[in-house]
Formats: sequence, C-alpha cells, structure tokens
Amino acid sequence: MKKIVVMFFLCVCTVIMLPAQAKKGGTMYVATKTLELKSSTGAFASTRGSLTYGDQVTVVSISGKWAEVRSAADTSISGWTATANLTAKRIVAGAAASASASEVALAGKGFNQEIENVYKAEGKLNYSDVDRTEENSVPLDELYEFLVEGRLSLGDK
Repeated sequence: MKKIVVMFFLCVCTVIMLPAQAKKGGTMYVATKTLELKSSTGAFASTRGSLTYGDQVTVVSISGKWAEVRSAADTSISGWTATANLTAKRIVAGAAASASASEVALAGKGFNQEIENVYKAEGKLNYSDVDRTEENSVPLDELYEFLVEGRLSLGDK
C-alpha cells in the first residue's frame, strides 16, 4: 500500500511540475522522436513545422497543458505542442554515438540494451508486432472523421 501511495504522489508531482518547468522564455528540448508544431492548441490544428528528438526550443507562451514554442536553431519554425512532448533536461548525443534517433528516444525513457535482452529472454515482447504497429499511420483528417462519426470526444480543439 505504501508503494502505491508513493507512486501516486510521484505521478501527481510529475503532472504538476511539467507545465511549471515550461516557463515563458525558458529553454526546453523535444522529448519525442518527431514533433509536429500546430497552428493552435488541439490535435487537429494544422501543422506549421516539425522538430526532432533533442531539438532546443524557446517557450513563447503557456496555455494550460499546451506550450507555444519557437525552434532555437530556426526561429521561423514555431507553433503549439503539448507540454508532455517537452523536457527541461538537455539532450546531447555523444560524438561517437551510433544509435538511431528512435534508440536515443527509448534510452531517454529508460529503455536500454539490458532491458531489451530481458524482454527477449522472457519472451514478453514480440518485436515484429511492435515494428508493424509503429509503421501504421492514420491521417489526421481520417481520425477526425472517425471521431465525429462515432460521436466521440475530440479532446482539446
């Protein structure tokens, strides 16, 4: 029971602290493999540009769980993203690194070769299914139509 209480407390702190880390004018880094910056808050807003894992951004403004950011490398790239896609930790790939962007992203989330070997040895993960799932993509207009037809929540607009 004590572990559950501690885990709950940590989760709550993480949810509260992430938007607090993203302060106007602050520096953040992209924490996802790819990041599409939107014209406004909401998943179905048009895309204004994209960034990749580790790219540095400057926070322009905050609106709830959304942050308006501008690329530090190319100031013409700016837009809105969920604060969950950002991290305050600087992400640096070593000069001798030979890992792909997706491997670096997984490592940033605590997934490494040792953990992968444990999953393989225990047979807990079918990598071909994971690869096939990652290859699937649904265009946003089709997803939007599905949600509307099914009378499902559109989330933030």
